[in-house]
Amino acid sequence: MLTKQELIKYCNDARQNYLDHVSIDCVVFGFHEGQMKVLLLKTHHEEKWYLPGGFVLKEEPIEMAANRILMERTGLDKIFLQQFHVFGDPDRSKFHNDLYKDMLPTQENWFAGRFLSIGYYALVDFFEVTPQPDQFSESCTWRDLDDVPELQLDHELIFKTALDALRLQLNYQPIGYNLMPKEFTMPELQKLYETILDKKLDRRNFQRRILAFGILNRAEQPRKGGAHKAPYLYSFDLENYRHALTEGFKGGW
Repeated sequence: MLTKQELIKYCNDARQNYLDHVSIDCVVFGFHEGQMKVLLLKTHHEEKWYLPGGFVLKEEPIEMAANRILMERTGLDKIFLQQFHVFGDPDRSKFHNDLYKDMLPTQENWFAGRFLSIGYYALVDFFEVTPQPDQFSESCTWRDLDDVPELQLDHELIFKTALDALRLQLNYQPIGYNLMPKEFTMPELQKLYETILDKKLDRRNFQRRILAFGILNRAEQPRKGGAHKAPYLYSFDLENYRHALTEGFKGGW
């Protein structure tokens, strides 16, 4: 929580630099050790959790603002971003109104205004991210999808809506290039899909369908070492993958 002087300075700077009534909230997904993860912020000295977010500079395109915000939280400057919803409930800023109402009059408190928030979800390489907290937070950390704490404001709704949008994307666009290592096995890719969809998939059907999309290349030799029958390694065919992102493909899971 900011001190009164910190709040006054932040509000003055915000009114000078940012668009009124527009914010961005980001749901950052990663994949590690067979688990889908989401990046969350924890506030100073208390167990209150948020999604990464921020505001839009007055002369800044929306997409550039989302990339800037995520670069500040992850250290990455090339991120797969998908805008998925706008959140505009009149009461969504009530938490900030209550939090700072004893410090500043409502008309002087930047956070007390009504904000429409543009939701983005991002798919990132877990190992490439260097989580960085913002000035309101003491930590920025990964949490498993099945271990997400209570989120403040309407961030639980934003998180669930992003997850639904990601699951829907699997029905018409590929997923994986931004989440998987350069080379991976078919069972590892299937585990990613199962984790996102929260359901088991038939091994043979999954392999048949994912190969039919034409977005994978198979290595000539199986992975060395390990089991008696070592699995083949795959990588994404970037040209076909990007084409599928643009043109889509038919089917679903």
